[in-house]
Amino acid sequence: VQLQASGGGLVQAGGSLRLSCAASGRTFSTYVMGWFRQAPGKEREFVGAVHWSGSSTYYADSVKGRFTVSRDNAKNMVYLQMNSLKPEDTAVYYCAANYRKPPRAGWDYDYWGQGTQVTVSS
Repeated sequence: VQLQASGGGLVQAGGSLRLSCAASGRTFSTYVMGWFRQAPGKEREFVGAVHWSGSSTYYADSVKGRFTVSRDNAKNMVYLQMNSLKPEDTAVYYCAANYRKPPRAGWDYDYWGQGTQVTVSS
């Protein structure tokens, strides 16, 4: 599976962005898809994920209620809708795929995209 994230940019606090992740491969619908982020000087952290079927989603407490992960298996796409953005959401965001493993740990993910920068100004 190859992943290509896009949609990052500069936004004011309180604004919204939608990140997209395009996946290649016929088995996309069998993978748990996750979003992670890494801010300068900090470790990579889990943001959210969606079950391979789309039936369940998982979120970090820091984004719950503001961010929404979704997927379109027909288009091999996964999305991260980010609302009410805060300066502390500034980071490089990565999409990742794992084959039916738990959704929250980065080490369970098999494939990673290249990252897209999100900057939230105060």
